[in-house]
Amino acid sequence: MLWASAAAGVATLALRPRRGLIEPAPVEARDYFSSDEIDRARAYQRPQRALGLAAMALDGAALGLLVFRPPPRLQSALATAEHRPLVGAAGVGAGLSIGFGALGLPVAAVRHRRAVKAGISVQTWPAWLGDLGKASAIGATLNAGALAGAMGLLRRFPSRWWAPAAAGATGLSSVFILLSPVLLDPVFNKFEPLPDGDLRREVLELAERAGVKVGQVYRIDASKRTTAANAYVTGLGRTKRVVLFDTLLNDFPAGEVRSVVAHELSHVRHRDIQRTLTWLGIAAPAGMHLVQRLTEWIAGDEEPTPAALPALILSLGVVSFAAGLAGNALSRRVEQRADAFALELTEDPEAFIELEKRLALKALADPQPPRLMQKLFGTHPDAITRIGYAVTYALRR
Repeated sequence: MLWASAAAGVATLALRPRRGLIEPAPVEARDYFSSDEIDRARAYQRPQRALGLAAMALDGAALGLLVFRPPPRLQSALATAEHRPLVGAAGVGAGLSIGFGALGLPVAAVRHRRAVKAGISVQTWPAWLGDLGKASAIGATLNAGALAGAMGLLRRFPSRWWAPAAAGATGLSSVFILLSPVLLDPVFNKFEPLPDGDLRREVLELAERAGVKVGQVYRIDASKRTTAANAYVTGLGRTKRVVLFDTLLNDFPAGEVRSVVAHELSHVRHRDIQRTLTWLGIAAPAGMHLVQRLTEWIAGDEEPTPAALPALILSLGVVSFAAGLAGNALSRRVEQRADAFALELTEDPEAFIELEKRLALKALADPQPPRLMQKLFGTHPDAITRIGYAVTYALRR
């Protein structure tokens, strides 16, 4: 456990950006948001956070029950799977994926209903269930393949399967990032290249000033699901792209859109997707070794059969959760540099501040969430911290 923790910590420290950062000025949420805006955001986010934590606890408890008190039906399925271990493991993976999806459906439905009532989600129940069905089918397929592969490694390398598993996790993650923009993302959204016009010219000018070969810039029809706005960078190599929500392009002033684009260009310029994969490559060997040791401890000295798979899944979940906390710390630092890069590139701190305010208000995001929740689960700095970056930049101009 110490080795795995140290590996994740070393990866985070080694890869966290050290240059091009702006430290946030101390600012107060009430200087930028009204009391009503803050209260409304917190009234929405607090139950959403509680529901999210409840879903995590429910999954963990259910998985622990399957491992330590398996129901007869699961025991029978695992025994049947032993006759054809690889096919059986795939069936276990798909079945557990669908089962846990069904278990979490009530909580997910409550979260969706609250988002609709708050005006954030515009999806009807049929559309929401359709997306959920697509995600469940993709998840079941991926989990089936992952557990079949894991079963193969357990049988081929019974005492040291952690090593090829770590290499496989990094390699498959790279393939997933490479192919998901062209295979998976279009299942949920319609992607259109940004048409010729002023905005496209401004994007290309920003990219040239940033020294970035941006690849393609797309807009997606996010407005069929949400009123919130966002943008992201995805893909590797020839599938690399910057993606802008149509809600961003339709509802935000040009200066604020430029700030978003400049932020995303930082991720391309600094190869932040590759940074994430490098982090995984450093942390995965120790993490997978811990997964193997935990699996052996939970499952005992059983032969590598599908009966050991629930223990493997529980061990992987525990280790992934812990490693994710270190990964979140790296992500926040990467986003801090991207914000600084956007401020330097656009030289428009006023637009940046208005952008952060508007993004928070549209998503009903708590501008200053509880510190512990932010430290554990935050992948981005909170809105007030990001406004602080812009204030620091403006003061030193």
